[in-house]
Amino acid sequence: MEIELDLPRQEKNPVQAVVDRIESEVGRVFYGQKELFQGVLVALLTGGHVLLEGVPGLGKTLLARALGKVMGCRFNRIQFTPDLMPADVTGTHVFDEKLGDFKFHPGPIFTNILLADEINRSPAKTHAALLEVMQERQVTVDGKRFKMPEPFLVIATQNPIETEGTYNLPEAQLDRFMFKLMIHYPDMDNELAILNQFIAPQNPMQILESSLRAVVDRDILAKMDQFIQSVQVQEKIVRFIANLVRATRSWQGIYTGASPRAGVTLVQAARTLAAMRGRAYVVPDDVMELALPTMRHRITLAPETEVEGISADSILQECFKSVEVPR
Repeated sequence: MEIELDLPRQEKNPVQAVVDRIESEVGRVFYGQKELFQGVLVALLTGGHVLLEGVPGLGKTLLARALGKVMGCRFNRIQFTPDLMPADVTGTHVFDEKLGDFKFHPGPIFTNILLADEINRSPAKTHAALLEVMQERQVTVDGKRFKMPEPFLVIATQNPIETEGTYNLPEAQLDRFMFKLMIHYPDMDNELAILNQFIAPQNPMQILESSLRAVVDRDILAKMDQFIQSVQVQEKIVRFIANLVRATRSWQGIYTGASPRAGVTLVQAARTLAAMRGRAYVVPDDVMELALPTMRHRITLAPETEVEGISADSILQECFKSVEVPR
């Protein structure tokens, strides 16, 4: 039996028109992967972070750079390697002979959009350098705190194929990511479009550098955030989210279910997606669209499930079917 919802009246929405402009401008250089782009944009507007999993060469860096340019944000990229030290990420104090004192030199993490490429190739102490900044929006170096700029988004990538010389991300860090998104090979039409881009007078990188324009400023971001915070979430939707999260804790084949943070993340992300879709209220479709990327990295499969080769996505989809959906 489905539960009926009493939907509120629609209010003026400044988010949808801006998102359409962002998608149009980024679409000049980045083709396909609509779910990926949507997830990254939801995370950016919600104040979350994203873990991307996919093979190299699918445009992850291009997407991050294009989004930074269109959002009027600074972009940095860090290639994570086994010898990368925490100070290489956060920065350090260096003695300035002119001043006769130590001066803080900020690391590449001080940006708006950070691409942490192949994050699982660095050891745990380097991963730990990201924990505080991802959660607290600040860096502590030698007892001094330095605030991060706003907005701030970490897009971390990992290669699912090459596992030699990699380190598993600890559960505490995985939980800091709002979404785990999968990036797949493009379909035939999009692959042809990508190839034709490099026959055209300007390739994507040239367009990115020369003509891609910013369509968002701080005032627009503030108005978008104000509207997102006003998006209504009915009690039935909140209960639906809680039931989805709680179902993972008792489902056969799942050893460790999703934490309450998964529910908090899902509520926040669903409000953002509703605003992007032109609504001032959340509907169950918003929740279901984001439930999988929200929880696939927050559960641990039982050993027998892994032996059988069942994926986290497959078992979560079956689990979600057991939860009553409001309408």
